[in-house]
Amino acid sequence: MYVKDSEGSGMYSEWASLSSLIQQSNEESQSVLGKFPMVAGKDVAMAVVKQLSSNLGLTQQAECSPLATDREVQWCMEVICFGLSLPLTEHDTIRDCVNVYCEWLSALHPVPKICVPRPVCEDPNLYARKMINHFHNLFKPRKGEGPDVINRQAVLCHRVLRTLQHLTQLSSTLTRETWEALLLFLLAINDTLLAPPTIKDDVGDQLCERVLSVLFEVWLLACFRCFPSPPLWKTFRETCMNWRHRIALIEQWNRVNLALTARLLEFMYGSAFPELKIPEEDSQLIPNNVSADCIAQSWFRFMHCLGNPVDLCRPATISQTQKFLQFAITSENVVDPCQHPCLSNLPHIFLKAIKGVAGQVDAFLGVAQPFTWDEGSINEREKKEGASSHPPSATHSPTPPPQRRLAKSFSVAPSAVTKGIPKASLLGLTSSRASATTHPPSTPNSGPSSTSTMLSLGHDSRSPLAPTRPKCNSILHMFGEWLFEAAYIGCESSHPGKTGPVKSEANMNKRPSSLLLDSRKGSLSLSQPGSLTDDPDIPPALTIDKYEAGRAEALGALCRIFCAKKTGEDILPVYLARFYLAMQQGLKIPETRECGETLASILLNSADLFRLDLDGVQVLVPYVIEALEIVLPDKELKMKTPSGSKTELRRASIHLLLSMLVLPLHFQNLPIKELGNTGVSSSSLGSEKNPLTFAQLKPRLMNLLINALQVEGDPQNAQMLLGGLLLSVQDSAAAEEMDQITQLDVGPSSDTTSNLLSSDSAHALFVRATYLVCHRLISSWKTDLNVSLAALELLAGLARTNIKETVSQCWRPPQAHSKDLHSTIVAAFQCAAVWLVAHPYLLQDKEGLTTVLEVVELGISGTKSQGKPSEPIKMKDEKELKPASMRVRDAAEALLTVILEQVGYFPSPCGAESLSSLLDEVSLLRHCNSWIGGEVTREMAVERFRYFVVENSTILALLEEPLGNDQDPQPTVTVLIRGPSGRHAWTMQLRHLPRHKSGTKYHAPNPGRPVPMSDVGVKHDVKHRYFPESVDRIPQCKVDKSIPSLDSFINSEGGSAVHHHLLQVIEHQSSLEDAAGNAPNTSAPLTALDSSKPGFWQDLEALDNISSRTCDTVHIFYVRAGQKTPEEILSNVVSDQSVHPNFLEFLLSLGWPVNVYQHPGWTGHISTSWRVMTPPQTGSADLHPNNHGGSLYNGETHVLYWADASSEIAFVVPSQHFSSDHFSSFERSISDGSNRVYNIRTSDKPRTLSLDLDKQACPTMPSNSGGFESGRRRPGTSRHPLASHTNTKVFVVWIESFEDHLHFPLSELLVTVSTGQKGSGLPRPQDRDCFVIFLHSLHNGLMRVKLQGPTGRMSLATPLVDGMLSATTCAPKAQSTRNDSKVSIGLCIFFHASGIEEY
Repeated sequence: MYVKDSEGSGMYSEWASLSSLIQQSNEESQSVLGKFPMVAGKDVAMAVVKQLSSNLGLTQQAECSPLATDREVQWCMEVICFGLSLPLTEHDTIRDCVNVYCEWLSALHPVPKICVPRPVCEDPNLYARKMINHFHNLFKPRKGEGPDVINRQAVLCHRVLRTLQHLTQLSSTLTRETWEALLLFLLAINDTLLAPPTIKDDVGDQLCERVLSVLFEVWLLACFRCFPSPPLWKTFRETCMNWRHRIALIEQWNRVNLALTARLLEFMYGSAFPELKIPEEDSQLIPNNVSADCIAQSWFRFMHCLGNPVDLCRPATISQTQKFLQFAITSENVVDPCQHPCLSNLPHIFLKAIKGVAGQVDAFLGVAQPFTWDEGSINEREKKEGASSHPPSATHSPTPPPQRRLAKSFSVAPSAVTKGIPKASLLGLTSSRASATTHPPSTPNSGPSSTSTMLSLGHDSRSPLAPTRPKCNSILHMFGEWLFEAAYIGCESSHPGKTGPVKSEANMNKRPSSLLLDSRKGSLSLSQPGSLTDDPDIPPALTIDKYEAGRAEALGALCRIFCAKKTGEDILPVYLARFYLAMQQGLKIPETRECGETLASILLNSADLFRLDLDGVQVLVPYVIEALEIVLPDKELKMKTPSGSKTELRRASIHLLLSMLVLPLHFQNLPIKELGNTGVSSSSLGSEKNPLTFAQLKPRLMNLLINALQVEGDPQNAQMLLGGLLLSVQDSAAAEEMDQITQLDVGPSSDTTSNLLSSDSAHALFVRATYLVCHRLISSWKTDLNVSLAALELLAGLARTNIKETVSQCWRPPQAHSKDLHSTIVAAFQCAAVWLVAHPYLLQDKEGLTTVLEVVELGISGTKSQGKPSEPIKMKDEKELKPASMRVRDAAEALLTVILEQVGYFPSPCGAESLSSLLDEVSLLRHCNSWIGGEVTREMAVERFRYFVVENSTILALLEEPLGNDQDPQPTVTVLIRGPSGRHAWTMQLRHLPRHKSGTKYHAPNPGRPVPMSDVGVKHDVKHRYFPESVDRIPQCKVDKSIPSLDSFINSEGGSAVHHHLLQVIEHQSSLEDAAGNAPNTSAPLTALDSSKPGFWQDLEALDNISSRTCDTVHIFYVRAGQKTPEEILSNVVSDQSVHPNFLEFLLSLGWPVNVYQHPGWTGHISTSWRVMTPPQTGSADLHPNNHGGSLYNGETHVLYWADASSEIAFVVPSQHFSSDHFSSFERSISDGSNRVYNIRTSDKPRTLSLDLDKQACPTMPSNSGGFESGRRRPGTSRHPLASHTNTKVFVVWIESFEDHLHFPLSELLVTVSTGQKGSGLPRPQDRDCFVIFLHSLHNGLMRVKLQGPTGRMSLATPLVDGMLSATTCAPKAQSTRNDSKVSIGLCIFFHASGIEEY
């Protein structure tokens, strides 16, 4: 049914036109009085009509008509017919004629008025048809009339139109002949008024909108009451094509099409499809009882009643009408019809038409944007509108006759029409019936506006596509021809030799009738409509560049259609070819380097272009990169539409950039085929001899990424770029490592390894990223929490710069301190710890080490020992502890612990699984010489140790027995040190000689004492004097005795009493000091513990089960296409035949497999974590055959594990035969004993900045991830009450079909996962608190990422960005404990999200 229309063909080619009847209507409206002189006819008409109007009841009570026979009525009608043709100076007579006919037409009402003649009541349809024909005289333009007179004529015409429209709504007796007469009359008066060229303020200009609205509304009503015949439809189409220079025609066409589309979606797709909201008065145009077949037939015919909308950009075609030709012949100034001034509005009309059709496409996709039809002139539009971005219109295809149903190949979904919306409300606003949310209105526009699209472009805020939307082929069958033709406007024609002939329709698809092929051409060409630039006489207002806005709408709509492709859906190759050619032309860069409307529309609407499995879409990569090089690196982007949101345009461009970053490393030296010589030439696109490869694009992509980040000012955009930059560094490093491994096989002459000095190497990118992020973090990002956190995730080797950033934050004034500021500082400390562990050589720099320790001091105490160089150094005991917050203090202490214990020593000899020693009391006792063998229990082992508490923070367990593995027993003390950083074992021996000198055995029973030395030297007695001896030889005088001696003062009067009082004071002070010295020291540095108390060894075991690292669990699921139930999903991983071939490889890249019973770290559940146990003899190995699909790692016997110095992550793959019931008994025991082991005063107020610490023992609290937090906190310093998000779950879901993420049963699967937290009193997590990372494998080997989680967090958790593409096989196969790029993606997502949650 899809055949390109031409002049002599189309859907009505077999039917005759009724245009001749429209011409004959002028003859039928002629009166016999016209044969007489005007004066005579006027006198008769005035006399007769005045008498007839007096009986109508308008000014006095109505009376019965005196006309009793048909002959009398027909005679009077001849007079009234002549009266309607009188000059407008006889306004009263014409008005009376109108009143008479309008009252007589009530004969078709259910209850006719009393003034209607009896013959008219007896045969109302016959007389109504005659009266309707006579009304034609009223609408004829009168020449030479002034504006006031024309306004009077317009008022009378409005009365007639209102009467006829009211008649069609009320009357149920209209016959088919009357309906056809009425429709022909409306076509005739519209053609009379609208066919001539537009003249401002004439009667046609004033009545244009009204006559068109009545025509479309009455025609639409006729479709439901008496469906017009094909000849009428053909006539309707032909006459409408004569009025296409009138903008009101396009507005009414859009209005009726939307009303029909709303009902069409409703009956085709049901209530689940997003609703298309229209004004209430428009929804009332279609009665509720209309059949679906009638709506479908009417919708299709109305859609094609204007012909090809792209003809609106062909002035020569629009002006090839009889009225325009007559005007050109009679005019002195216009030589060619296309030069009429009224055609200068064609670009605006073309834009409205394409926007209207674009709205249809958006409605079928379920993402229609808010818009209204009120829009100003084209100059106002150019000032207000941004880059356009809406779908184009339907294609020409012959409509089947009314007896046939609409072809079922066109699939669209139904939706109900919402009532009660005022006219000023938005048209095309979609909403899901399951949701009560509404969208804010946008700037008024004539169609789906580009501005609204830009405002909703943020990847999280864009309206989702309807799940039941039609296939892309179905939409393109209907609208593709117009869209492609509009997209090629102004393009240079392709050379015939550059595009090969298209294969026969039968060989290309099973539906050959669906192909859009011009029968006159054998190749895909960029044929443009009417070469406007070839004619030098075209007015400047009609040059081809004036149609760019409409072309941008078409290209934007095409992008949205192709980006709506579903998983597994096939698009016809001919559509893909035409789309790629149109994109190639639209992405051309102008010489002015400005971002035009077309380029902006493409970028705004193609964010998902490379995330779909579109065949051959990679040919567009070079052109898209060239376009992004215009938009992203320029901070002051030059745009032709300055009102467009540059931020949203940059965000859409960033989405495209992120989806292309992985292509060079994935496809490497694969050449990119050229699209043919279509006028696009650039040195960056390669040539036939030297084709461009994907690897050559990497430097451009990296430069684009760095430059974009350097000028980006929007926080959300900056976070997206940071995520892409971090992923690029990781991918480049992993790829170079792979090259180094494979180079051993290739040989030294291979050039596959990237040069270290190359601008796009991992090393160079590392350095550039380091410099840029450091600079911006210190200068412009430090005030933004989210950007600072994203930047800190990316830091590599930034210890010194990052710490200086922390200093500047801590020194900010108290009023500037906030929760966000402290979160940034804490993240900086954590980042510094990670990188110092990874790069210990950073602390070898003296200045760097000093800076690190100064910042740690600042974080712990709140001040530095030496502020400014001129200030004196303040010692530790002189400083007052006032940290910025307790979170900052804890983070600084954690960094200091890492520096002292982990930097340069991680992983420990025990491996990354544990930071603590695996030795405990039981294992040490088994190695003692005194142990005779047998079973050792924890209670027995504890009795052999002595326990002390040091500084109220560290527990010492002392064993004063030599170990049996020492061949030379010496006095030995073995100590187990339990502190905030874990458990550590040390052995101390009393040796008289160093170990290197103790090889010679000394068997003497007593080594003897040292021999005393007899030479003790000479002792000199020296009397010390205060003054030299010469003082005694100087004679004294009276002055020397002026100051009395102490003895004389005591013996004097009054001196003895003072002396006695002073002695009492001294004695009292001495007694107080003695009492203070004899008091017990409450702050003794060493306190002994009584290990014989009941429950001591249980508490000690509970303490050992507290990890010093954060412990998190990620659950991984595999969803096959179409699965929606938990049972189906959990059963997929039982066999490797049910999962993707790369799924198991992906699992192994996350971490290394560990046995939960022999693993000393976190296992995903408390019952098996931080302990080594004997595996139960349950035969569970039989449940996991070698060909499992991941069920081995369900936590029963094995999990996947990853850890660094500060965190542990267990990756668990839940399966059907192993659920959370496995741990139910353990959880009950935890719940029973929680009050004893973890007795925390939850009613206490959370601590503030006070550092006053109690002296009682402090129990610990379970952490938010199933593990336990550090036990270094003291009583009175209990943590803040647990927030609702502390029990957050993280899921990684591999989906075969991308659309399945909409139906993932999250709430049902939550009950199948458990980490043993029920005993800790934490609430069960809700769906809204869960983080889900969906991974969808594309056919080209890349992985598409979809993030779902709490609003405002998950979509920007770097390094992944919602919607970006990632490589799946870029890490070397031989890996031990390091993670590849895929692991970095998941871990950084998790750490970033959990960091925001905690802080």
